Amino acid sequence: MSRAKRIMVQGTMSGAGKSLLCTALCRIFAQDGLRAAPFKSQNMALNSAVTRELLEIGRAQAVQAEAAGIEPDVRMNPILLKPSSDTGSQVIVNGRVRAQMAAADYFAYKKALIPEIRAAYDSLAAEYDVIVIEGAGSPAEINLRENDIVNMGLAELVNAPVLLAGDIDRGGVFAQLYGTVALLRESERARVRGLVVNKFRGDEALLRPGLRQLEALTGVPVLGVVPFLNVRIDDEDSLAPCLDAHSAHKPLDVAVIRLPHIANFTDFAPLEAHELLGVRYVDRATQLSEPDLLILPGTKSTMDDLLWLRRCGLEAAVLRLAARGTPVLGVCGGYQMLGETITDPAGVEGSVPALHGLGLLPCATAFAPEKTLTRVCARVTGGPLDGAALDGYEIHMGATEVRGEPFCRLDDGRADGCRSGNVSGTYLHGLFDSGEALEKLANWLCERKGIQKESAAAQPRQTYRERQYDLLAAGVREALDMDAVYRIMEDFA
Repeated sequence: MSRAKRIMVQGTMSGAGKSLLCTALCRIFAQDGLRAAPFKSQNMALNSAVTRELLEIGRAQAVQAEAAGIEPDVRMNPILLKPSSDTGSQVIVNGRVRAQMAAADYFAYKKALIPEIRAAYDSLAAEYDVIVIEGAGSPAEINLRENDIVNMGLAELVNAPVLLAGDIDRGGVFAQLYGTVALLRESERARVRGLVVNKFRGDEALLRPGLRQLEALTGVPVLGVVPFLNVRIDDEDSLAPCLDAHSAHKPLDVAVIRLPHIANFTDFAPLEAHELLGVRYVDRATQLSEPDLLILPGTKSTMDDLLWLRRCGLEAAVLRLAARGTPVLGVCGGYQMLGETITDPAGVEGSVPALHGLGLLPCATAFAPEKTLTRVCARVTGGPLDGAALDGYEIHMGATEVRGEPFCRLDDGRADGCRSGNVSGTYLHGLFDSGEALEKLANWLCERKGIQKESAAAQPRQTYRERQYDLLAAGVREALDMDAVYRIMEDFA
């Protein structure tokens, strides 16, 4: 069996930029004529994607595959943990739900997953020239070192060299990098073949004395200082959504409720990229003001987040805006909240058997243990988005019974979602990716507000994404010593 060359990116912390660096490397290798594939043995994220085989993987690996010019594959992320509370997660193995586990139980169980991780990796390595491996969190989390399957434990399992990235934007990057290397075992330190300073703003010349000292202290070369790149790539981390600095200068105001367990917020990336739509994420009623569109996004814990919405006063604020005619859109869990009732007889989400919804849509949801996981094409039926073609996917537990008008109709003839006056809901993630719904939405909101829409058509979503991947790759290629990266991979071939 042929073996691909490999390079692993680990970080000094969560949010150090590992995912983006791996995305850039996937694009660079593809540009260099190599068949590259991403791999992350274990991902913890609420932002997931659905493969063509209707299997669930982390959004980051789907994005990295797209950057490499290949179809996302469940082998790229064999284990996905979707947190359902502060101490528990839904455990998804090879794209399918295996169990709901408390953190301590999973810690004891995860070693049993090594054969499945190895099988997924070996299968990819037999088909591709390069595997770009992403770590998780930090390898210096020494309390989690035992039975590690995602950082140095994985590097040892597949004999991968490691690039260690630190986030200078948060401050203390020299301590991050030095401290991480110092806490590694000797055999682990030998795998760290390059340091990367990530998200730098300023004059690199001012860093150089510190970089030389860092190299002397760690014995590891600094292979690059990557600038803070102005690119828009789908993020896996629910800490990522924030108010864009450009939002205040855009004429249309879109407010997204930042639920505690917000999931698949990349549904709204096309809105953020639109020249007329300013997207902001709010978690307090006082932040809502009078938006032109209010969105309730997906969530991993619909009932918990509905209770949170109720306790913090946002439910009352949403109801007031809807009563005044503000358009309201719910996606997946947000759609379920907009209905009349949510029941959970099997305790899928917890111990609360039933809750009243916001009552803005004539529908009712009942949870069941089986997960709906599918990719669909559809067309909106009625309302301001009437006729828009949709290309999306569903990830949800349970089903919703609708007594009102559907939001859209799937290609197989089934109805999805619900629409009533100025309120709409749908299970379809990615509903704005195709562009038609986005443009119809922007046109309608402009008409409502009396704004003259610019005549230029928006750039197609896929064209925009490809351009962002190219910009990311160009910025990382210029900053990173790619010749050294290729040599490192050869050393471990």
